[in-house]
Amino acid sequence: MGSGSGPRPAAAKGGGGSGWSFVKECFASSSSSPFAWGSLAMSFPLWILFGPVQLSRSSFSGEYGGGGGKRFSHSLNQLDGPITAFRIRVNWLFIVGLQVRYGSKWSDYVGGSLGDLEEIVLHPGESIVQVSGKYKIYLRRLVFTTDKGRSFSFGKDTGTSFNAAPLHPRTVLRYLSGRAGGLVDALGFHWDTYPVHCLRCSLAGPGLGS
Repeated sequence: MGSGSGPRPAAAKGGGGSGWSFVKECFASSSSSPFAWGSLAMSFPLWILFGPVQLSRSSFSGEYGGGGGKRFSHSLNQLDGPITAFRIRVNWLFIVGLQVRYGSKWSDYVGGSLGDLEEIVLHPGESIVQVSGKYKIYLRRLVFTTDKGRSFSFGKDTGTSFNAAPLHPRTVLRYLSGRAGGLVDALGFHWDTYPVHCLRCSLAGPGLGS
């Protein structure tokens, strides 16, 4: 076979390492040879060079509501595990405040203090797969639907309707973000696959956390 114009693998030393020598040679010569990177890419699978490629299954719905309040996000709370419980505070017209349990740990409470506080606890392995509701400046109604066919509704049925669901199949609600002050101004819903492997997860039963 004829010789190519790209770099050649270096001779193996000590009975091995020729592949890695080739990689190093391509890196060293990349500034002077336009064919170096092409040779590297053709000689090694991409997962060896850059790690395994994982297709994202995450999606986002929202925000639904007004533009007031202070922004919050539970993006770090999701590292504690899947959503296992909710606390929702409501008054005669609005969603006043909320708190979410991830694994066995509760997020910080956001919102106001006036109104009745209700709590729902999901069954082990149960996940939220749809959230609908209504808003008018502030959130007025929330309805959570699970993959077990259960639904939990809070607030009053008045205002502009919204319906949030994941873009990809076999994904669930992983965490919330939004804005809140004396009331819950707006919410956004972040969807992804259920966390099968989670180093910070722990089994959560009813009543755990505070």
